[in-house]
Amino acid sequence: MKILICCSKAFYEKIDFIKKELEEKGHSIILPNSYDNVGREQEMRELGRKEHADWKGQMFRESEEKIKETDALLVLNYEKNGKKNYLGGSTLLEMYDAFKLNKKIFMVNPVPENMLKDEILGLNPIIIENNLEMVK
Repeated sequence: MKILICCSKAFYEKIDFIKKELEEKGHSIILPNSYDNVGREQEMRELGRKEHADWKGQMFRESEEKIKETDALLVLNYEKNGKKNYLGGSTLLEMYDAFKLNKKIFMVNPVPENMLKDEILGLNPIIIENNLEMVK
């Protein structure tokens, strides 16, 4: 399968290991936007509100194009700042794009207990409980 990894920038340090494991199983991996420049969003924010908004919109469009090319999304949702199974807004939008395109959506951990739980469950993610063997 061709899989796009989606997650908060806070989890980027986990991607190399996961990418390697999935590639060893024969999968092709697409990395998240800004993976090669984690500080890019802050740089754009410092340029000004309009520049940041334009850049963010461009990132949404790039993610949508990546999702069109994939078979599935793998959402990394670990603890962040005391929030269990954290899933941010951009990741939720990527999940929604994948849902609209009938792509598989895998989540490494259960759906977070927050105000968006019902919406996330409505996207019918496959919870793999950190078991990459379930990605197929």
